[in-house]
Amino acid sequence: MTDSSRPEGRVLDAGALRALAHPLRVRLYDLLSQYGAQTASGLAALTGESTGATSYHLRALAKHDLIREVEGRGTARERWWERPAGAVTLVNPDLATTPSGRAVMEAVHSETLTLRQQQLMTFVTHGWDDDEAWLDKSLISTASARLTVEQMAELADRLQSVITETVDRYRDQSGDDLRVVTMRADVFPLPLEGGPR
Repeated sequence: MTDSSRPEGRVLDAGALRALAHPLRVRLYDLLSQYGAQTASGLAALTGESTGATSYHLRALAKHDLIREVEGRGTARERWWERPAGAVTLVNPDLATTPSGRAVMEAVHSETLTLRQQQLMTFVTHGWDDDEAWLDKSLISTASARLTVEQMAELADRLQSVITETVDRYRDQSGDDLRVVTMRADVFPLPLEGGPR
């Protein structure tokens, strides 16, 4: 973190990262993050999995405080689950010092980024069927520039600041004309010229 615009949040420990290192758990965690509280049966319908499987994986996530049961909502037969608000980082510097720790972080990152790419490709292939206003106001942009590490950090902080401000302002907004919008910012150096391809 190089600037206060980057959200401070929970750094996941080894147990939480291991709990998250499963494709269905990443998907469940993401759905709760994006769409809010859900039941195991609702998540089963969204993922095509059985209610038993989603219940099992929800409990595994809850055991590590990645999600929690919504107090005062639901019944003994149908519990509601939510992801607590706040930033979470999937990079734990202490775990990066061991091969097993790096492997766990890589597994979680791989599943998370695979899911993000699937969402992007779904938009690219099916977005044309959507309301034209939503399509016209969407943005998929790629650009390259030669930057120093300090300039790259400044750019990342500025992008994160805009994302954080937007999330803070509109997170709990309600209304009929709203949809969940995903926000991505990718800033990273490319290999050096002539380097490995």
